[in-house]
Amino acid sequence: MLIGAAVLAAIASSANANPFPAIGPTVPGTRARLRLGQAAAPEGAPLAVKRAIWAANQLHRKPYVFGGGHKSFADRGYDCSGTVSYALGAAGLLKSPISSSEFRKFGEQGRGKWITIYARNGHTYAIIAGLRLDTTPYITAHDRWAPGWQATERVPAGGFEARHPVGL
Repeated sequence: MLIGAAVLAAIASSANANPFPAIGPTVPGTRARLRLGQAAAPEGAPLAVKRAIWAANQLHRKPYVFGGGHKSFADRGYDCSGTVSYALGAAGLLKSPISSSEFRKFGEQGRGKWITIYARNGHTYAIIAGLRLDTTPYITAHDRWAPGWQATERVPAGGFEARHPVGL
């Protein structure tokens, strides 16, 4: 009887296991670095920032899915707000995904030290430890839309509001 209860508890805990990574690549300093589409978190960053980066790395090969649905962090593909939500969920900063318009009210106004979310109705992206997490190619119309890291900057013009998680 005791063994059956232990097996059942193990199955239940694995079914509820956290889908986000607890470890990942790091680099010295306070800025993330990009290598082959994957970001290495800065060693000097808070754990929440590192976890956001490591989680976003998991989306590297996922497709862009317009209007992602926002029902769960786990999905077959991600839109812009789903991508940012996934990273913030891994960091423990969101309990469930939110939309671009909801990100306009997230956290505190202005740029953060580690994480800044740029949101407007219809699009959201984030700068995490110096790298841009975005789904749009932005620079050229020939690149594909997909969740991932980009080293290029994006000027937040056109109604974007800068927001950041409290303390980050």
